[in-house]
Parts: sequence; C-alpha cells; structure tokens
Amino acid sequence: MSQVVGRFAPSPSGRMHLGNLLCCLLAWLSARSAGGRVVLRIEDLDAMRCPRAYADLLEQDLTWLGLDWDEGGSKGGPHRPYYQSERSDIYNTYYQRLVKLGVVYPCFCSRGQLHAASAPHRSDGQVVYPGACRDLTAQQAAQAARRRPPAWRLRLPDSLTLSFIDGHMGPVTQDLAADCGDFVLRRADGVFAYQLAVVVDDALMGVTQVVRGGDLLSSTPRQLWLYRLLDLPAPEFYHLPLLLAPDGRRLSKRDGDQSLEHLQSRYSPQQIIGRLAYAAGLQSAPDPACPADLLPGFSWDKVPRQDIRLPEGLF
Repeated sequence: MSQVVGRFAPSPSGRMHLGNLLCCLLAWLSARSAGGRVVLRIEDLDAMRCPRAYADLLEQDLTWLGLDWDEGGSKGGPHRPYYQSERSDIYNTYYQRLVKLGVVYPCFCSRGQLHAASAPHRSDGQVVYPGACRDLTAQQAAQAARRRPPAWRLRLPDSLTLSFIDGHMGPVTQDLAADCGDFVLRRADGVFAYQLAVVVDDALMGVTQVVRGGDLLSSTPRQLWLYRLLDLPAPEFYHLPLLLAPDGRRLSKRDGDQSLEHLQSRYSPQQIIGRLAYAAGLQSAPDPACPADLLPGFSWDKVPRQDIRLPEGLF
C-alpha cells in the first residue's frame, strides 16, 4: 500500500481565518494519522492578490500552531517550485496536451454577458456556461480577437456525468454539461485557471489525499475529468463542512476578528487548536491541545457533514 500524501494548499491573499485553520488542521490530522506525509503548496496563481509577504506569514503561522510539513513552501523539496505563480511553464505543458486533443477553444464572452439574466444558473447562483463561443468559426474567432483577448475553455462532451465517493461527504454525482458547462482553463490575461493548475500540481507532487472546504466539492468532477483527459492519477477527496461565525455568516479573510493576526493576541496556539477541535467534534470540551495530541483519537466519523456554526463566545 502506497504512503498517504496530504497537502496544505492555501491562497495567501490575507491572513488565515478560522475556516482556513480548520482545513489545515484536518488535512494534517488525516495524513499524519495514516502515517503519511504533508506537502505545502502556495496557491498564488493571481500574484497581484497574493504577495509573497503573506505566504511567508502563512508559513510562520502554521509553524506557530504546530502544523508541520515535509516539503514545499520555502522549505523546497523534490517537486519545486511550490509556488503556483512560478509553475506556469509546467501548466503550459499539460495545457498544450489538451490543445492537441482538440478540446480547447477561445471564449470572448465578457463577465457581464456571462451573468446576464438569460444565462443558466446553478442553485448556488453560479453561472452555467451557455456555450456562446463554442461553435465560432475560425473567421469569427479572428474577428472577435481584434476586439478583446479570449479566455480558453475546455469543450465537454454533450453528455457527461461523473460520480465519485467523497471520503467524508459520501457519494457525489454531477452532470457537467448541465451543472457547469465548458469551463475556463486559461484566463484572458494568460493566467492558468485553478482547475488545471490544481490537477497538475496534485498529480506531479504525488498527492494521494486532498482535504479541503465543502465549497470546492462541486469543482471536483471537473478536476476528475481533467485527470482522465491528461492520464494522471487522481487523489482521494475529503471535503469538510464550512465553518460559520456564530451569527451564521460565512467566515472571510475580511473578518478581522476571526483572522489569526487577531487570535494570536488573545490565545495560545494550544487554545486555538483545542477550540477548533472541539468545534469540529474531535474533543468533548474546548481544552487546549497540540495537533499531535489529537492524532490518537482522530476519525472523520467525528466530523460533522453539515456546516459548523461556532458557539457564541468560543473565540
């Protein structure tokens, strides 16, 4: 049996909040409890929004909390670089494979057009791409390119349903054509999209277990399709419930009171870990704990599947 390889893959657009910390904690516990290794990858595709200073702070924060990793970040390792902003040449290699398969086409739709009332929407409000540029002729595409640079989309089969078993949420099935539509592989500014980058990175870095927030559950079938097209090994997925503020709102890096910068001034790392573990069902009381203290009793069966509302006064 191959060794479990988990990963932290944060986007350093600001200081981590409690939801980010819970994801890192569960990813660490899930991998370490199986005797596995942990990779730290900095997902800074949009380098303007993710300055390196935040990535450096992120590493300091993880170390302060006792969440160590075996390779990645500034530590380096066999799969360097571990910053997505430095891996464009690697992504381009796999992007060109898709181009050769004939499944990539230019899209000239503006954001306004995509969000028009006539465009189909999912139940969560996300736009389902209606295929407006799917069948442009070469001449039409050339004319449109004179007005605006295109994004590049992956052409999906007209009927494509993918199913997988999430390690925590259970069976998931999605009709990609109806629930997503052709999705972007490369933005108009040349930056490769998250869906492609994360597939390539996890495969090349040997990641076997992906632990991440439930808000990314619906993107997994898209990634599984890319794994299949690129003939890359897919990891197992574990999606955790979202952590909500006591008033029910979703946590954000804009919420300064829930950021690690604020929490560090009030709590020790053991207090933060212990209270997060309590909120996630891993402890019966919010007692201080190091991550290693939680390993003997860790089980995904203890973690709720529904979103977790933080008890009033816990933080």
